[in-house]
Amino acid sequence: MSGASNLLHVWRSPSTQQFLRSSKLSQEISATLSFVRKMETITCEITHGSYVPITQARKEVPTEDKTFSKLEPVGAFQKLPMVMPSIDILCSALRKARRVTPTKGIANVAKRERNRGAKQLDALMKELAVPLRDYVEKFPNKKYLHPYERSLIELTLGDGNYEKVLGRVDTLRKKVQSVGKEHASLCAKTLRAMPVVDLETPTLCLVGAPNVGKSSLVRILSTGKPEVCHYPFTTRGILMGHIALNYQNFQVTDTPGILKRCDEDRNNLEKLTLAVLSHLPTAVLYVHDLSGECGTSPSDQFIIYEEMRERFSNHLWLDVVSKCDLLQESPVIFITEDDAADHQEMTRYRKMGPDGAIRVSVKSEVGLDELKGRVHDLLLSQLTRIKSQKEKQEC
Repeated sequence: MSGASNLLHVWRSPSTQQFLRSSKLSQEISATLSFVRKMETITCEITHGSYVPITQARKEVPTEDKTFSKLEPVGAFQKLPMVMPSIDILCSALRKARRVTPTKGIANVAKRERNRGAKQLDALMKELAVPLRDYVEKFPNKKYLHPYERSLIELTLGDGNYEKVLGRVDTLRKKVQSVGKEHASLCAKTLRAMPVVDLETPTLCLVGAPNVGKSSLVRILSTGKPEVCHYPFTTRGILMGHIALNYQNFQVTDTPGILKRCDEDRNNLEKLTLAVLSHLPTAVLYVHDLSGECGTSPSDQFIIYEEMRERFSNHLWLDVVSKCDLLQESPVIFITEDDAADHQEMTRYRKMGPDGAIRVSVKSEVGLDELKGRVHDLLLSQLTRIKSQKEKQEC
């Protein structure tokens, strides 16, 4: 290119320009110098004895398989990550998740525990998913391995098994993330509805067959607002309310209805009621419906009541006959009941309910003031019992 530069220098001199104006070589030299100018601005390489721009040369040269430029050198297997046993991954994840604490500044106990649960679930999901992701990323892609090691994998594990195992690990990672997010959402909804029970606060538990009027009484007695409908098992969980009497706070809980059957045949709703009575120091407000509206015959209610009264005899107890505005002088007889076979106690129950039961009606407000006074006395007795048991434990 230095010769071309010298030629241009000569061409630009005044004497040369004057000479060439009269020369027949002017047109030929102009064409040559035009080519030289292009040669100065374009980078070329020699291909098959000719000057060819590099960009054009690269396009024309057949592209070889890029895989070979990415091939790992021999020894890729020595860089494989250490794979932890599944039980170690799980135990490590659980240990780290348990150490997660709720966000600071949440005063409400229920909200704080919901926050803790959500954060722990999220931490558990990540602690399980991250190692799986690392294994998928750090195990080399087989097509980039050296041909020797690629052959070694195929001959040792079988053709396609290496990729299949890594694919399953990645599928498991995605499943862990999906299940973690799904159950975190489900847990948040469940915890949002979970009742918060203070074991040192006297608690009144309403028990009885389905649709006997428990939820209506909870609305009357407390701040709880359970759903009230005329079909069985309206209550699909434990519903909590609170009572404030004479500057003293009490708890009221509504429970799903109990049917006449053995424990093995009970559904989860009934078992939830039995769990409350078995594990919480509650006073019982047992609700009876003798009007025939609830769907459970008075005779069956009597059998259920006798079983519950005997089973939980250590609880403080108060009986209520609801819907008294619908009661008639003669007891309601269901088609499934055999009146002749009834014994005297059941006959009396079907007409009047248990001895000492309070008759109330939410609709006509009959007996509600008496019920509130008796409930207050019952809860004060429950408070005394709780304090006494606490003092015994401290001694």
